[in-house]
Amino acid sequence: MFNARNGLISLLLLALHGPAHSADPPLQSSLIPVKPRLSSPALSLQDTDGQTMDLATLRGKVVIINFWATWCPPCRREFPSMERLRQKLDGKPLLILAVNEGENLETIDQFTSTLDLWPQFPILLDLEGDAMAFWPVRGLPTTFIIDKRGRMAYRAIGGREFDHPEVVRLIEALIREK
Repeated sequence: MFNARNGLISLLLLALHGPAHSADPPLQSSLIPVKPRLSSPALSLQDTDGQTMDLATLRGKVVIINFWATWCPPCRREFPSMERLRQKLDGKPLLILAVNEGENLETIDQFTSTLDLWPQFPILLDLEGDAMAFWPVRGLPTTFIIDKRGRMAYRAIGGREFDHPEVVRLIEALIREK
């Protein structure tokens, strides 16, 4: 669960190690299969426009749920690749939900305004970390790929290059499933 202590620890780590730069390790291109596929926990949050998004209403689509925060360097680095993936698979039954942990709209807007590619996927607000508490999140970023039947098919802890051909291949295979 997100709390001020976790945020303080992350800020201290950032201060010790500095901001993301070219010396950072590359983003990963692997996803870990969830076997057996488990029903995903509930997720119902408002987006930055005040609209409620409910995972239960998204059956029939592959859903990428990415738990992130602006203070997290790998989160910041992987964000553009999520938008490139969205663009690449536009028109397919795929939805990306970026669940921000504990930050306000102003902080999120400041971050997204610095991106070359403005995200066209919903950014959901988990202001108190309540939603994250129901998911097996062990750090940020953590991502879950939900199949069209609402089950966790893949997970990833740490930054990913979501438009990497291997990741795209796995997501397209989920989209083709009946």
